[in-house]
Amino acid sequence: MIKKALIFDLDDTIYPVKSIADQMFAELYALIKKNVTEEVYRGASKDLLTVPFQKVAARYAFDKKLNLEGLKLSREMSYEGIIEAFGDYELTKDLQIEKFLVTTGFTKLQQSKIRQLGIEKDFKEIFIPDPDKSDLSKKDIFQQIMQKYHYEPDEILVIGDNPESEIAAAKELGMETYLYDYEGKFSPALADHYATSFINLKDILS
Repeated sequence: MIKKALIFDLDDTIYPVKSIADQMFAELYALIKKNVTEEVYRGASKDLLTVPFQKVAARYAFDKKLNLEGLKLSREMSYEGIIEAFGDYELTKDLQIEKFLVTTGFTKLQQSKIRQLGIEKDFKEIFIPDPDKSDLSKKDIFQQIMQKYHYEPDEILVIGDNPESEIAAAKELGMETYLYDYEGKFSPALADHYATSFINLKDILS
């Protein structure tokens, strides 16, 4: 089926989170570090690269005070530094197809990253499901996009780095999947298409 739309993830799909994590999470890292053991801190700080604070707090059983203080920091967090997209992201800009961005996280932070990347105009519409504001999942947003723009599931290709998030949601809805794995962490069998670069994306769509 000819594709009519691409749905992109943001973090670790358009830019590498590790490149800004230490600066972006500095206050949150400091807060967590002084309230938990070194072992818990190492695990939690690593998980924050890919998992919302609420889930990290639950996973490591943060106490109520740490949970509340961490949430407060996270809600007001933004990133105003330079963010460099992956070099091969440029290859997606000339694709003559409608593109959407769906990224989970705290609204203010995700908006600041999008702004610093300068990618707003690359997308027909941008969605930020924020666990702090609603129970909407990526799957819910994918369904909204289909309904609003009258797409069939097989007319959409979902592109992301997380097999358990956007890739899993797309599979549940019968959408084709493209696992962007720049660090080579996952098995190619986890998605319909697998790549460590966007160099082959155009070929998939032609």
